[in-house]
Amino acid sequence: MTFTPEVVAQIARHMNDDHADDNVLIVRGLGGIGTASAARMSGLDPDGMDFEATVDGIAVPVRIPFSERLTERRQVRGEAVRMYQQACAALGVTPTH
Repeated sequence: MTFTPEVVAQIARHMNDDHADDNVLIVRGLGGIGTASAARMSGLDPDGMDFEATVDGIAVPVRIPFSERLTERRQVRGEAVRMYQQACAALGVTPTH
């Protein structure tokens, strides 16, 4: 399965507009970019989510793999929640949702 550009744009808009702080936690906790000051989701495919992290004013690409290959759009939400929760655990942060 591939996600259409429209679907990727919708998911990215949601992640970037509604979960900007979560994006930062994900790239810090799972992407190994502990000094990221910002992060925006830049894409995704069935195997993972792509982010652009800001580190010292420089854009750094970060890829976070999904726990399994996705076959349906509805699976993306569960993977985003898993990433957020794992990132919080890795960083010793209490999840807020």
